[in-house]
Amino acid sequence: MEITSPAFKHEHPIPKKYTCEGEDLSPPLVFQDVPSNAKSLTLIMEDPDAPRGVFDHWIVWNLPPHLMTLAEGAQVPMEGKNSFHVDKYRGPCPPPGSPHRYVIQVYALDIQLNLPTGSSKKRVLEAMEGHILAKAVLIGKYQR
Repeated sequence: MEITSPAFKHEHPIPKKYTCEGEDLSPPLVFQDVPSNAKSLTLIMEDPDAPRGVFDHWIVWNLPPHLMTLAEGAQVPMEGKNSFHVDKYRGPCPPPGSPHRYVIQVYALDIQLNLPTGSSKKRVLEAMEGHILAKAVLIGKYQR
């Protein structure tokens, strides 16, 4: 399985449009080679370089497995509570200084997750246990 974005290449800067300094839209994403037996996709975007530990920016589950693209600023079925305490996308917004990495992980699952909107990343990860068919990662960077 693979995840890419037409907006930025792996390990390259994320355009300002997708950050707190721009329009704060979720970036467009492309999914390839999703296992044919997948029942759903889960997506997690996090900043592992945040000063106080991993900072969650976007938690999404129950995306259709046949989905090949997720448009810029797309509406998604189920979103979890991120580290901003909202259940929607919030883009990169690191403190001034060194660049931060933003890790976008997509998981193909053999089930749909039965969780309410606003669930924590911990609950999503627990529900995914034993159901991951494949995983792909895209990393973007941002610096203020």
